[in-house]
Amino acid sequence: MNPGEIDNIFRDEAGRALATLIRLVGDFDLAEDALQDAFAVALERWTACELPDNPRAWLVNVARHKAIDRIRRQTVFRGKQQQLVHELELNAQAADEPPAMLDDDMLRLIFTCCHPAFSPEVQVALTLRTVCGLSTAQVARAFLVSEEAMAQRLVRAKQKIRLAGIPYEVPERDALAPRLDGVLAVVYLVFTEGYVATSGADLMRLDLAAEAIRLGRLLGRLMPGRAGIKGLLALMLLHDARRAGRANSAGDIVLLEEQDRTLWDRAQIEDGLRMVDDALRTPGRPQAYAVQAAIAALHARAPSFEETDWPQIAGLYEVLLRINPSPVIELNHAAAVSMVDGPARALDLVDAITARGGLNGYELLPAVRADLLRRLGRTQDAREAYVAATKATQLEPLRRLYARRMREMD
Repeated sequence: MNPGEIDNIFRDEAGRALATLIRLVGDFDLAEDALQDAFAVALERWTACELPDNPRAWLVNVARHKAIDRIRRQTVFRGKQQQLVHELELNAQAADEPPAMLDDDMLRLIFTCCHPAFSPEVQVALTLRTVCGLSTAQVARAFLVSEEAMAQRLVRAKQKIRLAGIPYEVPERDALAPRLDGVLAVVYLVFTEGYVATSGADLMRLDLAAEAIRLGRLLGRLMPGRAGIKGLLALMLLHDARRAGRANSAGDIVLLEEQDRTLWDRAQIEDGLRMVDDALRTPGRPQAYAVQAAIAALHARAPSFEETDWPQIAGLYEVLLRINPSPVIELNHAAAVSMVDGPARALDLVDAITARGGLNGYELLPAVRADLLRRLGRTQDAREAYVAATKATQLEPLRRLYARRMREMD
């Protein structure tokens, strides 16, 4: 097996392997270090021999032994060494057993990251770092702060988990509701990173998208009847159903208006459409995820890009702005308005967002602005915006898309 294939396995298995290790060793940093040690061993052994039947279980087992070795080497823990090693070995006895439906290590990790003791920003940062596997530098970039500042923020959060004894568990049923909004947000964050990666050579990380959908279904069984869960799961299913049409064989982005809709997963779309209807019929005020899913449903139902119901999509974004106002939703609303009232009206909306400073540093802002300028025939302004968009992203397929647009204008 070559190193490239091994790297892909590491990327696909790292999140769930880390979640299990955190449960076993009870410490974020120790689990991360032990998993890196296991990766190093795997890179050496798997290159020389066949892949194990269950790579994740192999990684967890090797990392567990590496963690025990690390504890033994830390003389500061000598007084409690035997106790800690004994606990690790006892916990590991069940490491290879299939978890019960609600005894899910990734879900445990997400609920830990979303503990009420943390601010929403810290919850998101911990999730990006531990669940999505982003580097500290990538997380810092998402928050528009320095890498050093983000590293300190993450260290403080992990220390708080350890010193305050924050349990690594799915809480009891009566404690679920206060954390649900945060949990849904980070599950969607995991999906978003899978749907459009933060950086790298590939547009999508299918492992993360599939994991987010799995967690959404698990949450639905854990807390049945919740409109927010139904809406989020519908939204993820409808977006994910289009994955086969979103990139070509070379890994280049295929825009929505160019996609072959026969490649879309119609069975998954039907599943998502049923959930959208169910979420929208659930009593109570409309939920943001359900409204976003309704927008995705209009795209999924449209026979072609030209036949998409853009006026209704623009109207749903206006509903969404009343429920959950944010500059990002305003930007999406402007893109929909461009399909109804034209790019000039949409550009006015985008410039108004920019003037307020609501999306400073948001990497897709110059890309949306560039597209509107291109459609207006303002070639030089569009080119400058595409250059800015290229500098703002670390995702290679997006950079190639912007370069293609500039060539087309030539």
